[in-house]
Amino acid sequence: MTENKWESYVRKVVPYTPGEQPKNNNVVKLNTNENPYPPCPSVRELLDKFDVSQMRLYPAPDSEILVNAIAERYGLKSSQIFVGVGSDDVISMAFMTFFGSDKPVLFPDITYSFYDVWADVYRIPYKTCPLNQDFTINPDDYKTENGGIIFPNPNAPTGVLESVEMIEDIVKSNPDSVVIIDEAYIDFAGDGTSCLPLIQKYNNLLVVQTYSKSRSMAGMRIGFAMGNEKLIKYMNDVKFSVNSYTMNTVTQLCGAESMKNEKYFTETVNKIIKTRERSKLRLAELGFRFTDSKSNFIFASPSKKSAQYIFSELKKRGIFVRYWDKFVICDYLRISIGTDNEMDRLFNALEEILNG
Repeated sequence: MTENKWESYVRKVVPYTPGEQPKNNNVVKLNTNENPYPPCPSVRELLDKFDVSQMRLYPAPDSEILVNAIAERYGLKSSQIFVGVGSDDVISMAFMTFFGSDKPVLFPDITYSFYDVWADVYRIPYKTCPLNQDFTINPDDYKTENGGIIFPNPNAPTGVLESVEMIEDIVKSNPDSVVIIDEAYIDFAGDGTSCLPLIQKYNNLLVVQTYSKSRSMAGMRIGFAMGNEKLIKYMNDVKFSVNSYTMNTVTQLCGAESMKNEKYFTETVNKIIKTRERSKLRLAELGFRFTDSKSNFIFASPSKKSAQYIFSELKKRGIFVRYWDKFVICDYLRISIGTDNEMDRLFNALEEILNG
């Protein structure tokens, strides 16, 4: 079929591929790093009492209730907080806002696979930096001329956590570039692992977090960025030039309520960490090798059979994990941490597959 003339003006990109969302609810879903536990009870109470007549009105464009709750939780000014529809929306807006030079943006070659998609969509030049053999970052790769830097910490899909000291070295070495640290999984890494305190010291650092993992609200789509007031103002200027009403009223209210419930948040995160560490021991017994994950998933490579084979066999048994047919990581599975019962079903299936 010949191409229509108008197609020559289309912005053609290869889209991001999310983890499969099975239609059958009777499965063990360990492929998208969702939280296996529900949001805090006060969110349910808020939804039960919500006045649906509010839906006829536009939501608050500045998301003031949500922004103030996040600012109070992290000891920041409201002017240091930017919110968006999931951290994907936040990072996409950051790409548009800060990566406008003709110099390449730098990020790892094995990382969150949306980064190169955004770069292609917005026509941003980029360069990927190879990880070390143990999947850690070589900081020297980021001490060269660039148009910006972004990487997750802990990294995805590897789960590897880099030290705050190493990241500060990268930020300090790039005063002319905006450095974005994507901390989607930081709440599972332990105290003192976030780069957030550095935003008071460096005006070129943006820290991004999300409600999708530790706060059990992936379906609500809430992400937020924290940085100095000038960075946040620039992001809001771009946001309000695209769409003023990005986050609905219910989401803003639920997000604020969730941020207030520290006790439930801490209990849930600790349960996931405990299950993660137990899962590492069981995977080691089954002959897997893996990184010392500090996230809510484990990036594991089997020794007896191929990762692709195990992925397919698990799916036949109604257990979904994540697999990428890509060089370097094609022999790994990314396994989200579920409940203890879900993980036991996984281990029983793995034992059957490996010994079959």
